[in-house]
Amino acid sequence: MNPPDLDRLVPAYVREFEPYIPSKPDPELMKLYGCKRLWRLNNNENPLGPPAAAQEVIRRFPTPRGAVYPSGDSYYLRHKIAAVQGIDPDQIIVGNGANEVISFVIKAFCEQGDNIITADKTFAVYEWVATFSGIEARLVPLKGNTFDDEGMLAAIDGRTKVLFVCNPNNPTGTYWSRDRFRRFLDLVDGRQIVVIDEAYFEFVEKDDFPDGMNLMRSYPNVVVFRTFSKMYGLAGLRIGYLAGSREVVDMIRRTCIVYSVNAVAQEAALACLEDDTGHIERTRALVRTAREFVRGEMERLGLGVIANEGNFLIVRLPGSDTLAYRKLMREGVMIRPMTGFRFPNHIRVTLAGMEAMEAFAAALKKTLS
Repeated sequence: MNPPDLDRLVPAYVREFEPYIPSKPDPELMKLYGCKRLWRLNNNENPLGPPAAAQEVIRRFPTPRGAVYPSGDSYYLRHKIAAVQGIDPDQIIVGNGANEVISFVIKAFCEQGDNIITADKTFAVYEWVATFSGIEARLVPLKGNTFDDEGMLAAIDGRTKVLFVCNPNNPTGTYWSRDRFRRFLDLVDGRQIVVIDEAYFEFVEKDDFPDGMNLMRSYPNVVVFRTFSKMYGLAGLRIGYLAGSREVVDMIRRTCIVYSVNAVAQEAALACLEDDTGHIERTRALVRTAREFVRGEMERLGLGVIANEGNFLIVRLPGSDTLAYRKLMREGVMIRPMTGFRFPNHIRVTLAGMEAMEAFAAALKKTLS
């Protein structure tokens, strides 16, 4: 039997794409680096876990229901989100994490020869999904650590279909104000789809921060992404959603895979929206405290910090971020090296509880010395 001719069968844009290699499970990493405990400060997870109501859903989920398919379109969750946001349930699509809804949008609007536009230092999945789908990803350099609105507008041509803006941006935490976003959308004038990725929306407390759901009411070419992975602590269940005008969402829905969101995730997410125990306020307070502590510790070490919105910050190191990663792992602290984000010699650190932050500061001090 001859092996398949992969050069012929696989498109060049897939063959040439460098796959993302996830890290090993925590127990394997602990054996590899010889540490007895691992502080996970690499993925911007919420150390408080899900809200109490969602924890109860997960705890009590009846095992026989594991054999039953979930709602194919997350019916009850869509209706709850719609009620909270004051929109129609048909304006919402729920997906298996943000990665899936990103692919829905690109598949709906782009074909070979088209392009998308985003920043060079932002959430990399917009670029990845476009590239391995055979779509050009035009990357506009950040300006002052934030998205360059003028640069993005200048990069548009007749084949540009989608503009992705991460607001606040991962990894810099910078954001476009309400007025700036409206000016940008006025200039786009409906010619392209503008995706506003609000994965960290719930962490922002600034008065001039725009609510993408409100922008969507005035600009029907806007699509908003939100997730239950960050603030709501459901990263392990993989659930996020998009919202847009009915006409735009109707097109996107044609590219969706039904039944991709499991029943536990749907019900836990629904419980998150019904929880009234102050989960968001507690998480915000934890993040504020951690941010100020790390800023102070890094200042004492003489290290620069990019600390804005979101539950993370970036630290500039005097040397290699990948080497620092390995050294910190030996101390039981897992951070995100930023070379892959085009931020060489920087690390991103999730803001967590004080025990974790103190462990990080001590480990970094030992590593640098």
